[in-house]
Amino acid sequence: HVSGATLNQSGVLTCRATRVGEDTTFRQMVRLVSEVSSSKAPIARVADRVAAVFVPTVMTLALLTTLIWLAVGETVGFSLARGISVLVISCPCALGLATPVAVMVGSGVGAKHGILFKNASALEALGSVKTVLLDKTGTLTVGKPRVTDLLPLAPISPEELLTKAASLEAASEHPLGRAVAREAEARSLPLFAVTDFRIHVGGGLHAVADGKKLSCGNRRFMEENGLDLTPYIAEEERLSREGKTPLFLREDQRLLGILAVADTVRPESAAAIRAMKALGLTPILLTGDHPHTARVIADAIGIEEVHAGVLPTDKERLVRQKQKEHRTLMVGDGINDAPALTRADVGMAIGAGTDIAIDSADVVLVNSDPRDVAAAVRLSRATLKNIHQNLFWAFFYNLLGIPLAAGVFIPLFGWEMSPMFGAGAMSLSSLFVVTNALRLRRFSPQNDRHDKPLSTPLFSKTNFLKKKEKRFMNTALRIDGMMCPHCEARVKKALEAVHGVSEAVVSHTDGTAVITHTEKVSQKALTKAVTAAGYTVL
Repeated sequence: HVSGATLNQSGVLTCRATRVGEDTTFRQMVRLVSEVSSSKAPIARVADRVAAVFVPTVMTLALLTTLIWLAVGETVGFSLARGISVLVISCPCALGLATPVAVMVGSGVGAKHGILFKNASALEALGSVKTVLLDKTGTLTVGKPRVTDLLPLAPISPEELLTKAASLEAASEHPLGRAVAREAEARSLPLFAVTDFRIHVGGGLHAVADGKKLSCGNRRFMEENGLDLTPYIAEEERLSREGKTPLFLREDQRLLGILAVADTVRPESAAAIRAMKALGLTPILLTGDHPHTARVIADAIGIEEVHAGVLPTDKERLVRQKQKEHRTLMVGDGINDAPALTRADVGMAIGAGTDIAIDSADVVLVNSDPRDVAAAVRLSRATLKNIHQNLFWAFFYNLLGIPLAAGVFIPLFGWEMSPMFGAGAMSLSSLFVVTNALRLRRFSPQNDRHDKPLSTPLFSKTNFLKKKEKRFMNTALRIDGMMCPHCEARVKKALEAVHGVSEAVVSHTDGTAVITHTEKVSQKALTKAVTAAGYTVL
């Protein structure tokens, strides 16, 4: 049995789908929307912390109100009515509803527009990203490249060059390999069987045909395997400057020729980059292609910073590097993007991408439109703004209501509130918060009329809990059993579900997890969470 998102690192597998139904895209959409609606956004912790102080404070105020009115000579009934009014009108319902209702509506609006948030944390974090790292092939380009040039070396013909390359690439899942195979099929060229097929991620392929070793890949891959390409560097750079990707084909220790493959830039990519910049985001292009090819694509769509010739591990390293400067979003679609998607503050996968990329991401763009990156950021910011409004009105309502209920204005203006009116006012405050959240249903993520760089909101951590944030504590665990980025994500999710944990940074390569928390968390609780996820704390 082969599980979904299994990574085949070498050889060829022919698989048959035996389980469908609940695993279809539609059912996954329904499940994701349900899960994100029930998950808690980090900003909800602000309300939780306030509520932890608010409730005992209000009970104390109600008791003091009763005692003070008794002390000034009022009847027991009048004094109790004032204390009960304080309790009723200050019920923290509106405070508790402020975040989850907005998250539920925001995630529903996203699903309606083909933007699936896997959890509330992603919905919140996306609004504050500053740097966007974008994979090229399949994300900013169509992902269906075509063969443009066949440059065989004598004595073989272009057809022989294509036949050998396509026979090797036929089993490849890479878009460039599929392009070579499609070109041979279009020309009705007969392919031959290969054995000992091996994929070298970010480099190329190896196989054996008729006792001879065939290799196809980029220049770095060939040079690492001992082939001198010095006489052909000028030709490679010429093709790269034209926006094409050169592939070298080798048989044993002899170069057979060069194939050039070009991918078409998505028509909407340039508009997507402009929208990101209008939102104050910094787009960065990541690709394994030659620097000249990458520069041609970047110039065409308006990206200034480019990192070319990167391996999957390089993408993950670049994400970590950029995270030191700003909160980071990674957008990709392929197997080689999975480590970077997992590492980024928010990982975003193109809907037409591979299962492992979609599984590693926090957000999925069902329509595979790069313009939805900006749309998702707009929706996140709109949802956060709505939450800030709800929290403001919940606090403002109590600021006005509690003094009125306590009878502070009775000596001045004769204003007196009965407990029944207090109950009605409390209900209206909850209704106001819910109605305000429902306004998000009218929000259009594709509308760019009000795009502007991010400003710091009133209830952000830096403003609202600035001193509290300086009291973060760290706990480090060594964990056994983590093998891949999926293991990292599983352990991270389990640890961050522990009460008091604000963030968990997990590394499967180091076998460690560093947990950041704002209050004391027992090692027993952390160990229990990791064990429940299927791993062992050493």
